[in-house]
Amino acid sequence: MSQDEDPNSISLLGRIHYHFEKTEGMRLNMNQLLKPTKQIPVHLRQFVSEQHYEQYTPIDHAVWRYVMRQNLHALNESAHPAYVEGLLASGIDTESIPRVSEMNDRLSKVGWGAAIVDGLIPGVAFFDFQAHGILPIAVDIRKVENIEYTPAPDVIHEAAGHAPILFDDKYASFVKRIGEIGAKAFATKAEHEVFEAVRHLSIVMEDRHSTPQQIEEAKQLLSEKRNAVTGMSEAEAISRVFWWTVEYGLIGTLEKPQIYGAGLLSSVGESKHCLSENVVKLPFSVKSCIETSYDVTTMQPQLFVCESFDQLIGAIEEFANTMAFRKGGTESLDQALQSGSASTFVLNSGLQISGTLNEIIKDSNGEAIYVRTQGPTALAIHDQELPRHSKSVHCDGFGTPIGLLVGDLSLEECNEEQLLALGIEEGRQATLTFKSGIQVTGMVTTIIRKENKTILISFESCKVMLEDRLLFEEQWGTFDMAVGSVVTSAFPGVADAEAFFGVEKPKKQVPTDPEPLTELESMYQTIREVRQKDRWDEKSFSGVQNVLRVLRNCYPHEWLLRLEILELFCTHGVEIPEKEQVLQELHHLSKREDLQRLIENGIALLPV
Repeated sequence: MSQDEDPNSISLLGRIHYHFEKTEGMRLNMNQLLKPTKQIPVHLRQFVSEQHYEQYTPIDHAVWRYVMRQNLHALNESAHPAYVEGLLASGIDTESIPRVSEMNDRLSKVGWGAAIVDGLIPGVAFFDFQAHGILPIAVDIRKVENIEYTPAPDVIHEAAGHAPILFDDKYASFVKRIGEIGAKAFATKAEHEVFEAVRHLSIVMEDRHSTPQQIEEAKQLLSEKRNAVTGMSEAEAISRVFWWTVEYGLIGTLEKPQIYGAGLLSSVGESKHCLSENVVKLPFSVKSCIETSYDVTTMQPQLFVCESFDQLIGAIEEFANTMAFRKGGTESLDQALQSGSASTFVLNSGLQISGTLNEIIKDSNGEAIYVRTQGPTALAIHDQELPRHSKSVHCDGFGTPIGLLVGDLSLEECNEEQLLALGIEEGRQATLTFKSGIQVTGMVTTIIRKENKTILISFESCKVMLEDRLLFEEQWGTFDMAVGSVVTSAFPGVADAEAFFGVEKPKKQVPTDPEPLTELESMYQTIREVRQKDRWDEKSFSGVQNVLRVLRNCYPHEWLLRLEILELFCTHGVEIPEKEQVLQELHHLSKREDLQRLIENGIALLPV
């Protein structure tokens, strides 16, 4: 291509190659302009893994190449323009699996980054990565048997599906916002068990050594766990919205939608199937998405069509207003209790209590008047841990009353003079009586105020009673009473993750030498090397002949390698009897129902 040729005048596939060659040539200059890569928050580093690029086999690269060629051809007209433009900006090549480090560099140009994760990770962590502008990427790649679709996250789905469209500012804003909201969504204990079952099924289905019985048992386990889930948690609701938008969304009109969901963009089969009349197209609404469940193991029978990315942003903000982290109140504490895991609730004084909630005492109106955590608990303000109130101090849990004092007095609003009038003074015995009937009596030792609000009062020799029920007694030590009359927010996780969990270093995997290539992998490598040469010569012909000889003797069902060989013949205009023979072998294999579409689609892209 000459320098004055217009990349827009050639096919999308050609434009990708053109753009990749240009960016590779400018790499040294470009790297000087890149923004610093995203820093991964400490609480997410436990999920970070490594990409051992040398472990990819020639078959892996062939799978990548087949999917990319098919999708680039099919998506030229059917994908949202932001995806097509993003492919050019991302520099993703069709010939080889991308290196995540290079993707990270390119994403940094638009304020994003990429982090390698080990397959499925908890939903809260997955959303939290995106809330911080980091695309989590699973670097495994699907096997040939699952080339059209796999339920397990893989590098095709992440790199070819999610990354390119992030170069659109509006869409990237939506993904980041749904990440921020999703990271605040409560799941139930039963749903945590469903996640583990989904992860197990994904691993089993992608493991080439799995038996049909093992796959069926994994599916059955998932079904049992799903049946044990009752009601609709925040996490399930937001995951359904995410699924029907970021993963499987269509945009435009019901009559002529375009694809923007990564699950569709990265699936050879579903990117074509989804626009057919076999798939029902429905107008997008958060309510409809939440009411529609999904199955990760099969193509989707219906999809939702949004009008614009602005519509998505507005809708997700409305949904956020219904969540515990914005609504607060006793209902938010109930959700924290049902999660069975570490969470944070925030009082109107600004104090944040992070721990696993295990008891909520309520009044006759069903309002929380006393809460108790079990196990390590920490106190914070503005996401910064309070000195001397770490989880090591509150290692056995934390309890505190919530509500107004008698006389409808908000203790958190009291200034120093008003506290003194209540007898709250360091070194002085005091009694506080709440409207709920809870009474706190003890020696005041510490008063902590922040931003003109009282947030914590500590007592020694303290007793806390609710009528005849003892909530805290003197022998238990210091009673650190959180101050606040209302719970304003609750969300999963802890306020100050770095202080609570410590600085978690990324997992370091010991690199291993690549396994010796199998006979079939060696043949794929031979064809790959021939394709990378500038011209067809006698050595090329000899190499291909040798591969064909072994293929016919030992691998009668190997379709992808035959397709690559036929492509070589077509590309170089090689007219020999073997070309027609390979074509006939592929036609014969295409009689198998599971291979028919794959082979026909592959032949359709061969150069004439």
